[in-house]
Amino acid sequence: MPTFLSFIERVAHLPLCAVSYKYDFFISYCRYGSVQRWLLNHFLNKLKECLADQYAPTPTVYVDRTMERAVHWPSDLQDALRRSKIMIQLLTPQYYESRWCMAEQKSMRAREEMLGVASLDVSQGLIYPILYSDSENFPPEEKERAWVDFKDVAHPDPVYQQSRKYLRFHTKVNDLAADLVRLAKSAPPWQPDWPDVDPPEPPLLPPPQMPRF
Repeated sequence: MPTFLSFIERVAHLPLCAVSYKYDFFISYCRYGSVQRWLLNHFLNKLKECLADQYAPTPTVYVDRTMERAVHWPSDLQDALRRSKIMIQLLTPQYYESRWCMAEQKSMRAREEMLGVASLDVSQGLIYPILYSDSENFPPEEKERAWVDFKDVAHPDPVYQQSRKYLRFHTKVNDLAADLVRLAKSAPPWQPDWPDVDPPEPPLLPPPQMPRF
């Protein structure tokens, strides 16, 4: 059966472009619920630490909370995803209700389809799902891709770091980092024509009410 490595051999003749990958990993998540606090309080920093333990130079991670000031954030998100090797999904029921998350997922799935991966021929894909909560209420088709179950370490509050259970969290993230490094090292060469699914327009704030006189 073809593998990721055999695929890379097939596309090795493709010309290189001045623009290339900028990030190894892009974290896709929904801001509703507690997953955002878990990401910022625990997961992001621990993942970066464990990636540094696994490989040098330290693999790069994009999350939308780290974008620079004054950038056009929809464009920044699209460019970051196009220039990332692997997309990490933090799965919650709200994820599938977010039009932004669905645009990110569809863009990466379109890339997989273009490359012929995450298929019968090459089962390994470019999307790495992490189960944060639920799964019973996910769309049926979303249960076809194997995820890593983090539900037992999905504690969003800072006090979690003072508990003995946090040791298990570190072990799980370290194992995850090792797996992610192996996957990123075998990612296909960057191509300038990676497909984009246009995200929805940014939400507009309602205009302030005129004062009554």
